[in-house]
Amino acid sequence: MASLDTFGARSQLRVDDAEYEIFRLDAVAGQQRLPYSLKILLENLLRTEDGANITEGHIRALADWDPTAEPSVEIQYTPARVLMQDFTGVPCVVDLATMREAVRDLGGDAAKVNPLAPADLVIDHSVVADVFGRPDAFERNVEFEYQRNRERYQFLRWGQNAFDELKVVPPGTGIVHQVNIEHIAPVVMARRGQAYPDTLVGTDSHTTMVNGLGVLGWGVGGIEAEAAMLGQPVSMLIPRVVGFKLDGELPEGATATDLVLTITEMLRQHGVVGKFVEFYGPGVAAVPVANRATIGNMSPEYGSTVAIFPVDAETVNYLRLTGRDAHQLALVEAYAKAQGLWHDPAAEPAYSEQLTLDLSTVEPSLAGPRRPQDRVPVGSAKTLFRGALNDYVADGDHGDTGSADEAAEESFPASDAPAIGHADDPADAPRDLISAAVGANGRPSRPVRVTGEDGNSYELDHGAVVIAAITSCTNTSNPQVMLGAALLAKHAVDKGLARKPWVKTSLAPGSKVVMEYYERAGVTPYLEKLGFHLVGYGCTTCIGNSGPLPTEVSEAVNEHDLSVVSVLSGNRNFEGRINPDVKMNYLASPPLVVAYALAGTMDIDLANEPLGTGSDGQPVYLRDIWPSTREIEETMAAAIASEMYQSGYADVFAGDERWRNLPTPSGDTFTWDPESTYVRKPPYFDGMSPQPQPVGDFDGARVLAMLGDSVTTDHISPAGAIKPDSPAGQYLLDKGVARHEFNSYGSRRGNHEVMIRGTFANIRLRNQLVPGVEGGVTVNHLTGEQTSIYQAAEAYAEAGVPLVVLAGKEYGSGSSRDWAAKGTALLGVKAVIAESYERIHRSNLIGMGVLPLQYPSGQSAASLGLTGRETIAIAGVEELNDGTTPATVRVTTDTGVSFDARVRIDTPAEADYYRHGGILPYVLRKMLAA
Repeated sequence: MASLDTFGARSQLRVDDAEYEIFRLDAVAGQQRLPYSLKILLENLLRTEDGANITEGHIRALADWDPTAEPSVEIQYTPARVLMQDFTGVPCVVDLATMREAVRDLGGDAAKVNPLAPADLVIDHSVVADVFGRPDAFERNVEFEYQRNRERYQFLRWGQNAFDELKVVPPGTGIVHQVNIEHIAPVVMARRGQAYPDTLVGTDSHTTMVNGLGVLGWGVGGIEAEAAMLGQPVSMLIPRVVGFKLDGELPEGATATDLVLTITEMLRQHGVVGKFVEFYGPGVAAVPVANRATIGNMSPEYGSTVAIFPVDAETVNYLRLTGRDAHQLALVEAYAKAQGLWHDPAAEPAYSEQLTLDLSTVEPSLAGPRRPQDRVPVGSAKTLFRGALNDYVADGDHGDTGSADEAAEESFPASDAPAIGHADDPADAPRDLISAAVGANGRPSRPVRVTGEDGNSYELDHGAVVIAAITSCTNTSNPQVMLGAALLAKHAVDKGLARKPWVKTSLAPGSKVVMEYYERAGVTPYLEKLGFHLVGYGCTTCIGNSGPLPTEVSEAVNEHDLSVVSVLSGNRNFEGRINPDVKMNYLASPPLVVAYALAGTMDIDLANEPLGTGSDGQPVYLRDIWPSTREIEETMAAAIASEMYQSGYADVFAGDERWRNLPTPSGDTFTWDPESTYVRKPPYFDGMSPQPQPVGDFDGARVLAMLGDSVTTDHISPAGAIKPDSPAGQYLLDKGVARHEFNSYGSRRGNHEVMIRGTFANIRLRNQLVPGVEGGVTVNHLTGEQTSIYQAAEAYAEAGVPLVVLAGKEYGSGSSRDWAAKGTALLGVKAVIAESYERIHRSNLIGMGVLPLQYPSGQSAASLGLTGRETIAIAGVEELNDGTTPATVRVTTDTGVSFDARVRIDTPAEADYYRHGGILPYVLRKMLAA
């Protein structure tokens, strides 16, 4: 629909021989003081003004934005495109296919269910690092990937052919966000004669990586993304914008990873959940786009909606490097300058809050062992690791005080190391703050003798690094840190160092270009010498696809309850995410990943203790092999060229022979296979009427789970490996699926039967209804029995009992997992009562018809005296039927507790979704009405 153009903003922009319609921001008074990100939103409203969803009043409200005010004005943002990865994308395509059938069954035209906005889906979440440390690892892992995911891939090929504007990037190409910044994102869209800012929503919270290119976009649930594909604007409140001023330059030895971990810590401490973060100031020019993308990628880790950099010369240089054509470069620069979107280092836009960072103060860092915001300076890593170990080692569970292995004793030469002795009895281990988890000499204290497949033996101990993974687009998109890791590997090999035998090493770049510049730089053999062979082009370890540890390592870890460690160059290190055998997880730059593979333990001071002994018999320290900034830059200049990106992405949607030869179904509607355990028709539209039924109050509800603070969507949503004794595993066994064919929850997101059974089943979930027990377990209040959450939910459903979840602060933080909301709804949960929510999950709950409620300010389940054993009633919900949203509803229990819970339906559009039972029924009914 053409804009009403109340402000007379429609104009023309000529670039080379092409002329584009644009909507000039300077037509609106007051826009010049707005932050960059809000200018992008203002253009969006100008271009989509229709007098109904987007009005003159909305545009004026944005232009007159008060940076000091709390968000209260709702606007409708229309993203230019949608981005998906396969774990979240498969359910989106499943839902679209199901909507086609629902429209047909209600008398509509199924073929009209079609994306109206361009949608790209990149298959990157399915490869598992099963095989590692050998030349054929990549080929073997791809074979396994196709064997496991054949049904899913056939379904996606059908979707690409059946739906207009849906493009699929086949497996083995790259990671979605790296493909986005290197190829898909145009920065300025040119479509149907118009030029306008590239904007998007994505079905992965790390969609914000593209913010580093100056592109406004963020992660949403799959259900919201589907609505956006179908032409629905995204409802949002005009946000507060935090200005983050950058000064100076990074010092020698500091990496983009160190910078982003510093920023993550600062912004988590400041508090930016639900806000826009925008970087500005003279230091912006000193931050290359690859570093900006790393910072944008981790926006979910500090909780902001976006973390955006403005467009400048560095942006254009990056577009040139990655192979964009000359006209696109000219369009980006001309459009940004014409619209006042080109970065001015001296400008001071209006911001709600401001922070400043002197880049020269950034120091080498890690983050862990359980959260991305828990920054650990490398110089303090050993001490902080020992302190953290107390949280993972049970009292009295301590072995002797020997080293992590005999070879690791090289890290403690006799000249400066304490003697390494052995305690006679585990009970003799000291019990002070640190030595409660370590031995008398301060070292981890439970060495276990292990014999590897090659017949050689070594000792494993608490703190052993068993996974060292160069993984995740967060850092593999950054040539500086990737070449830094490779050069460090070269120097290590030249010195005669080797990785420790218990370390599972892997290299999983986000695009094929990485391996091409590795080859041109001649560094691949050195990485492979240390075990960092290519295992796949995908997310792998960062999303839990680390694959199994070697059998002997896994058995030793589990039999002796060792608290071992992973070190990865990713963005997430939540408990239970990386590998079920690994309790402690640290985020680090790729060079530090290599360093810890050499050390083999977290119990080392990398600044002062050697990594090992060189071939000349001398100790080798990290400083001896760390590449200089100059060496890295010279290698980059010689090894990287734009032709690599052009050739690498020339035929990006075609895929390899395996992909092209997959049998592909056809037709407007999908033919569901009743025997499929990967793709099944979900029940969301079963029995749906053309008009919504009134929403109502409910009573007699029971608590399915009572949870604490910082429960993430990783805890809620099915993810990682499927255990045979779990409800999902039992379902697959009953269907005749062999254990070795289970695959992961993520790969089976198109099967709601598996996903329901895996909801709230994370091995680290702590349900307070069953204290002292971890995992997806609860109490069935109807019988008093302890059982799985799924089995309890089934029993409640048969008895007609509605369910409630009680939670603490930051409920639903983490990835934007739609199944965290879908699974919650399908289990029969009608409401969640929490102290606070992460933005995306709260929105997704509403999108699935689940009511998000919040305790009164300062109150919690504990302060109100709730135990989780109560019967609960919620009154006041019926007011929504009158077209209004009540500020609070009354919660009462059979034990006499009562309070007014705040209704966290924050916008009128969300109220519409809730009244319709979710966003998809709302969209479907709207399509039928049209």
